[in-house]
Order: sequence, then structure tokens, then C-alpha cells
Amino acid sequence: MNQSLSQYSTLSFDCYGTLIDWESGIWDALQPLIYASQRDDIGRKTGLETFAKIQSAQETETPDLLYPELLKRVHRTIAQQLDLETTDSMDQTFSTSVAHWPAFADSADALRILKKHFKLVILSNVNRDGFAASAKKLGVEFDAIYTAEDVGSYKPNPRNFKYMLERLKADHGIASHQILHTAQSLYHDHVPATAFHLAKAWIDRQGLQDSENWGATVRVKQRPQVDFVFSTLGEMAAQLGNPDDSIA
Repeated sequence: MNQSLSQYSTLSFDCYGTLIDWESGIWDALQPLIYASQRDDIGRKTGLETFAKIQSAQETETPDLLYPELLKRVHRTIAQQLDLETTDSMDQTFSTSVAHWPAFADSADALRILKKHFKLVILSNVNRDGFAASAKKLGVEFDAIYTAEDVGSYKPNPRNFKYMLERLKADHGIASHQILHTAQSLYHDHVPATAFHLAKAWIDRQGLQDSENWGATVRVKQRPQVDFVFSTLGEMAAQLGNPDDSIA
């Protein structure tokens, strides 16, 4: 925790949960299912925890499945597990919901500041088209983008980090010690990043340091040590920004 951000040349980002508010997006996208079944006993906590368990299992079972098709199966399984009534049309609508998931209010401004100091890289669990839709909300051009579609597996599979590190070295001359992996999810990102000895910045948007609010991510038994902790990306960027820079 006594390190300096300036010792790194590159920030590799998780997108969903870190830059894009996927929990709000997921919860909003589940509303037609809950409404159609006239269930008022299913709250956000239950919905997100159910999503987390089902999605992680589906990603492990079908690692080469494109994310929209994976979401379609996840939605159908959520309906089954929570005893809700779904249709093919509702499953399909949920599968394309990524484009509607909102960015966090601070993401675009923070990324513009960070772009002045670092190369910015995405390592995401969605497909290329899904990220392209989200990128329009983030306001910067990323130096490299690697998705589950490129790799053929989903984080926390170590293949995803291995792929990113190999491509960054081969295509950009960036070594692993120059990278600070910046993410919200302990499960998807910080556990596998630890195995690759990457430096880590935890964007603890859920306030998980002081709670058990795991939201749409799977719990981990042992929380990995990280090098930096920030409550928002804006807080991280503020350490590097000029007084005239504005962060929502």
C-alpha cells in the first residue's frame, strides 16, 4: 500500500463492475421477469446473488459461448431457480442488455485523467460487440482490448490473463511488472491477477472492505492482498489529476 501509481506504465481494467455499473444494469434487465411473475418477494440482493452463482457456473461449463448466448441461458436458469415465468423473447431481451448497462458517473472523467499518465487496456468477460457498445459511454480510446471472445474462456480462468500478458508483450512491448491491474471483482480479477504476480488496484465500489456486499460477484474464501484500494475510479484518478480536472 506504500507504492506509487507512477511506477506503472499501463492500467489493465476489468470493465463490468469497475467502469460500467453492471449490477444496476443486471437488476434493471431482470425487472420484466420479476414483474411478469408478479413477485414482490425478490429484492435486488437476491436477484444479484442468484445471477452471480448462475453466471459463474455457466461460464465454467461453456467457456467458448459468446456472452449474449451465455446471458440468455443465465436468464432462463434464473427463472427456473426462482420459480419465475420466462419466455424466449424475455430471454433474448436480457441477452442483449449489456448495451444498456450504464457507466458509473465518474468513469469517463476518471479515464480521461488516467489516459494522460498510462496506457489503458481492457480485459473483459463480454464479447467484442458488447464491449463496443459500452465503450461509447467511457469517453477514451483504449490502447488494447481483450475479450472473452478473443480468448475462448471467461475470467477467472488463468487463460485470460495469460493471453493479455502475452499480447501486451508481443504487440506493445509491455512487461508484466509495468502493469497495474485495476478492477472491482476479487473473484474474476484479483485472485487470478495474484497468481500472475501482477500489481493490483482494487476499486471497491461495493464497499466490500467493510461489509459482505458481494452483489453480482461470487464470494471468495480468502481475500487476496492488493497494492491499492480506492472506493471509486475517480478517487484513483484524483491522485494524478490537475486541479482543473473535474470528476463526477
